[in-house]
Amino acid sequence: MSTLDATRAELGLLVLYLSKAETRDKICRAIQYGSKFVSNGEPGTAQNVDKSTSLARKVFRLFKFVNDLHGLISPTPQGTPLPLILLGKSKNALLSTFLFLDQIVWLGRTGIYQNKERTELIGRISLFCWLGSSVCTTLVELGELGRLSASMKKLEKDLKNKNKFDDEKYRGKQNQSNERTLSLIKAGIDIVVAVGLLQLAPKTVNPRVTGAFGFVSSLISCYQLLPAPPKSKTS
Repeated sequence: MSTLDATRAELGLLVLYLSKAETRDKICRAIQYGSKFVSNGEPGTAQNVDKSTSLARKVFRLFKFVNDLHGLISPTPQGTPLPLILLGKSKNALLSTFLFLDQIVWLGRTGIYQNKERTELIGRISLFCWLGSSVCTTLVELGELGRLSASMKKLEKDLKNKNKFDDEKYRGKQNQSNERTLSLIKAGIDIVVAVGLLQLAPKTVNPRVTGAFGFVSSLISCYQLLPAPPKSKTS
């Protein structure tokens, strides 16, 4: 492959990456929480960027609640334990509710819906829903990692003296484990961010801590959305 072809392929991946509304939302999220970290809750340019970016992100999420509503009513993979099914469905329900209520918050902050007190109340309820969904996600990922670990140990016994990393099935499970571990870390970080936004522990989780954790969570989300590189063609 020539240098021009390689550059064209890389630019194609970048275009594909940036064309997703979800990607743009997460980039804006990184800007939002980075500004929150810089401002530390103090008035100024950074706080203005934080507020304006937060409002802009709500537009990217319009009708996004349908995604988790679909996940709520979709069948689960066979063999999934009942506790994990219930936690997964609870996560979908809470996240869908958060995204739906967040649209009402957007209407209130743009002046279309003019009941300020109710808008603030709905905003708090929506954040509690997000906090709940992050807790559910954490528990689901812990459970799934436990199941993966058990199946990988069983596979190791079956392979015996063979190199386990040469086995395609084992490598697939290893990749799944890595992805779920990253999702677990992100969900744990998001719990801290939700606590900060709700001011449940203002002395410990202040705006700077919330901004730092939110920025890291956003970077993880941006990484998770990266498209898979094209497989090289062999002659």
